[in-house]
Amino acid sequence: MDDDDIIRRIGALVEEEHSLERTLAANGPDEAAAERLREVEVALDQCWDLLRQRRARRASGEDPDAASVRPPEVVERYQQ
Repeated sequence: MDDDDIIRRIGALVEEEHSLERTLAANGPDEAAAERLREVEVALDQCWDLLRQRRARRASGEDPDAASVRPPEVVERYQQ
């Protein structure tokens, strides 16, 4: 997956996130939608982390393709 693929994936996830947020706001509590929203948020964090890793590797002269998706337990601990 290259940077453009990751950016496209981020865009698709953001669209889904907004759609789920609108659905939850309009329809009230929905456990399935809320669970999917949590999954999307984790996937977004993973994508952003992967993109940052690739950019950092490229900037330091390393191979960006050596970057890997970190598990949810790792990316969810990051401070925003």
